[in-house]
Amino acid sequence: MPPNLTNPSADSVLSVGEFTRRVKDLLESNLPPCWVRGEISNLRRQSSGHVYFTLKDAQSQLSCVLFRGDAMRQQVDLRDGLQVIVYGQVSVYEPRGTHQLICRVVMDDGAGRLQQEFERLKAKLAAEGLFDAERKRSLPPLPRAVGFVTSPTGAAIRDFLSILARREWRGRVVVIPAQVQGAGAAAQIVVGIEAAQKLDGLDLLVVGRGGGSLEDLWCFNEESVARAIAACTLPVISAVGHEIDFTLSDFAADRRAETPSAAAELISSGYIEMVDRMEIARDSLHDLIERALERLGYRLDGARAGLERRHPQPRLEQASLRLDDLNNRLRSSLRHTLAEHRSVLAKSLHGLTAHTPESVLRVSGVQLKSSRDRLARTVPVELRRKREHLKQLTTRLENASLQKALDRGFAVARDERGELVSAKTGLQPGQRLALDFRDGEIVVRVETV
Repeated sequence: MPPNLTNPSADSVLSVGEFTRRVKDLLESNLPPCWVRGEISNLRRQSSGHVYFTLKDAQSQLSCVLFRGDAMRQQVDLRDGLQVIVYGQVSVYEPRGTHQLICRVVMDDGAGRLQQEFERLKAKLAAEGLFDAERKRSLPPLPRAVGFVTSPTGAAIRDFLSILARREWRGRVVVIPAQVQGAGAAAQIVVGIEAAQKLDGLDLLVVGRGGGSLEDLWCFNEESVARAIAACTLPVISAVGHEIDFTLSDFAADRRAETPSAAAELISSGYIEMVDRMEIARDSLHDLIERALERLGYRLDGARAGLERRHPQPRLEQASLRLDDLNNRLRSSLRHTLAEHRSVLAKSLHGLTAHTPESVLRVSGVQLKSSRDRLARTVPVELRRKREHLKQLTTRLENASLQKALDRGFAVARDERGELVSAKTGLQPGQRLALDFRDGEIVVRVETV
C-alpha cells in the first residue's frame, strides 16, 4: 500500500533524531570496517589528543577522526598532503547528522597527489627557464602605486594596508579583486594580473592571499598563474601566506614574501630607509648651519668691535676729556699766574714801604726822585706784561668754550630732563630732543635709531 502523501499518520512521521539513528544503524550494520586510500587535508590536532582530518581524492572527500588512543599508536607523521591508507569503521555523528570514518590504523601510501602534481609542474616550468634568476627584475625602491591581486574581503588586504599605514607609507594601493580559493580561482588571478598591466601608473604588483591548507592555496600552484606572473610586465611580489612551503607563484615571481604583511614591509622598507637618510641629512644640515652661524657670529662680533673702534663717539669723548683737561690746566695756570702777580705785587708793596716819608726824609732829595722814577718805570712794564699774558689765556679759554663750538656750526642735544645726549644708545623712536644752536634752540623728534 503506497504511503499517504497528503495526510500522513502520526506513527509514520519520524523525528530527525530517529531518522539519523536509522541511517547510523544502516551504515554501521551494512558497511563493515575497510581500508580507504586518500590524501590528508585540513589536519587538526585537538588538546584532547584526538586528530581530525579530511581524506580526499579527485572525486570526493571523507571526514575522519583518529581518537587519542589510536593516534598514540600510529607510526606515521600525519600532515596535510600526505597520501595514506586508513583502516576504519564508518559512523554517524548524530548531533550533526554527518557520517565520518573512525580510523584505527593509518599507513603512509607515498607522496600525495597534489604534492606529486606540484613537483611535476615545478620541474616542467624550471626546465623552460621560467624560474631562472636572470629573469628576475629588481623592485622599485620607492614605488608610488602598488596593485594587489587578491580577495577584497580577505584578511590579507587588511593586514597589508594596516602595515603600510603603520609605517606611514605615502603611496597608493589599487586592489584588483580575484577569487583566491576554489574552482575558478586560478583563472580569476590570471585575469587580475592581465588587468593590472593595463592600468596606468602602477609601479609594482603583489599577488597573494592569507594562509591556508595546501588545497586552499593550490590555485597559486596552477601552471596558468605561474606563467601569467612570469610574463607580467610589472615587477611582481608573490605573497602567499604559507611561510614554510613554497608555491609555484613564489618561484615565478620577481620576489617572494612569506605573508602579505611581509610584502607590505618589503614595499615600505625603501621609504623607511629614505626617511632615515633624510633625518640624518637634516641633522647634519642643522649642525652645519649652526657651525656656519657660529662662525658668522664671530665675524660679526669682530666687525662690531672694529666699527666701535672707528666710531666717532669714542673720539668725541676723548676730545671732550682733553678739553676738560685743557680747561683744568688753564684754570691752574691762571691761578698760578695770579699767585705770581700777587707775589710781585707784594714785593712791590714791600719796596714802596721802604720808601715811606720817613725813609725819604733820611735820604737826599735826589735819591728820592731817583727811586720814584725807577719805580715808575719798573711797575707799569711788569703789569703790562702780566696783563697781556692773562688776556692770551682768556682768549684760549673763550675759544674752548661751548659757545665758540656753537659758533663753528656744532649743535648740542639735550633730552627731556635737560641732560646732554652724547650717544645714540638709549634713544627711542618718537623721543623728543632739544638742539642748541648758535642763535637759539629747536625741538626735534627721533624717527629711527
